[in-house]
Amino acid sequence: MRQYSADLTPPWKKPKPVPEVAAEPGLVVEEPGTGFCGAVIRCEAGTVTLEDRFGKRRVFPMEPRGFLLEGRVVTLVRPAPGGPARPTRTASGSVAVPGARARVARAGRIYVEGRHDAELVEKVWGDDLRIEGVVVEYLEGVDDLPSIVSEFAPGPDARLGVLVDHLVRGSKERRIAQSVTSEHALVVGHPYIDIWEAVKPSSLGIDAWPRVPRGQDWKTGVCRAVGWPENTGAAWQRILSGVHSYKDLEPELLGRVEELIDFVTAP
Repeated sequence: MRQYSADLTPPWKKPKPVPEVAAEPGLVVEEPGTGFCGAVIRCEAGTVTLEDRFGKRRVFPMEPRGFLLEGRVVTLVRPAPGGPARPTRTASGSVAVPGARARVARAGRIYVEGRHDAELVEKVWGDDLRIEGVVVEYLEGVDDLPSIVSEFAPGPDARLGVLVDHLVRGSKERRIAQSVTSEHALVVGHPYIDIWEAVKPSSLGIDAWPRVPRGQDWKTGVCRAVGWPENTGAAWQRILSGVHSYKDLEPELLGRVEELIDFVTAP
């Protein structure tokens, strides 16, 4: 006699199989129900913990067909003990591309106000910028911005992005930034007096950035208040060494740098 399957579901109604992917640390996936996108940081019995680029974490059940990987539906499974590691993330939170070569530099540029700012951007976003072919240069002072924009002559194929310190209402920096009117130039800023403040105090082992009285040199006042030697160059190296990834930076800086990279690299 002919044998029939107990499953009478028509073939066209059966869900298509999807690949199973090991939830290795660093794997970036999206949970389609919430739109939450992040990297795997922990995988336990039946659940996976994701962390987005701003440090927010969420726990999701590892259900069949429960995630998107590069836009494709997948089923996450627990990684095998001792299995191969997935690509890790760059310091900015992007997925690392092992062996990727730096792209030929674009005509567009990102300018940042001050050498310390440039060093911090390079440390956290350097890998991403090299892949995108974006060169970062620094302004010695925001007063030079109008002349630099004029000399650079930004255009559709050579966009200019600028990151300014202490860009708050009523400040000198705000007035100068508003004088830049080219549609191919974007000036953004963070609210901090200096880029030092964009580093989370907890990453440096201090409770908070101290308030420095008006009239005092801010950096020197910080060193005094936290008990560091009054050597601002050495203090900066101490601060920079405490930054290992985007997790050590405040969201107000993260968002502005990502905005500039998107602007300069837009087609």
